[in-house]
Amino acid sequence: MKIKSILVSQPEPQNPKSPYFELARKYNLKIDYRPFIEVVGVSSKEFRQQKINILDFTAVIFTSKTGIDHFFRICEELRITVPDAMKYFCVTENIAFYLQKYIVYRKRKIFHGKAKFQELVTIINKHKEDKYFVPLSIPHKAEIPELLDDNNIKYKIGNLYKTISADLSDLADVYYDILVFYSPSGPKSLLENFPDFEQNNTRIAAFGPTTANSIRSMGLRLDIDAPNPQAPSMTMALDSFIQASRKVKK
Repeated sequence: MKIKSILVSQPEPQNPKSPYFELARKYNLKIDYRPFIEVVGVSSKEFRQQKINILDFTAVIFTSKTGIDHFFRICEELRITVPDAMKYFCVTENIAFYLQKYIVYRKRKIFHGKAKFQELVTIINKHKEDKYFVPLSIPHKAEIPELLDDNNIKYKIGNLYKTISADLSDLADVYYDILVFYSPSGPKSLLENFPDFEQNNTRIAAFGPTTANSIRSMGLRLDIDAPNPQAPSMTMALDSFIQASRKVKK
């Protein structure tokens, strides 16, 4: 079956040079973008119930820009002035630069990894004396507390926001040849919105082993899996799949 339409379960890329736009031009595809999940901040009352005092910590670990937003939101709502001496440890340089939205970047102690949390833990290990606050979502990756525990890091996780399924009811009668998911929350949202969903000829693409495993555990068929040795990105995996499907058709 010729691939004509794709639904990506993320916001539309802001970069005009996104590989998704090139993919659409190359194969004359209709590619739509729609987040399958929503992020909702916990209230200051809910945060107080966690019995966490942010000023007890000397460092904060950020795994996302969303975590930064909700950390400073909670601080503002609770009228907490974050001390200038607070250290910030970020998974990537991009996330670290995002701190400029809230603090004077050059005057703070900021550290960052390259991409993986394991890389950041290597840096954190050089600051064992600190006590770390880790703002995360409900739910969050088990890898984070596991790695911190394995390295005997003094830390406390604070749940500052929740990931919930978005309302997709307007897509009930809309068909796409491929659905693209980047986290387990995507397929979970799909089945919560459409409990009678039947995959049939719809192809499903997953980025990352956790997402892939969740799709299989839900009884769905996984057709496109990235990253892989031939396709390190999702768009490359999609390109390869579309090419192969057109050769078969011929």
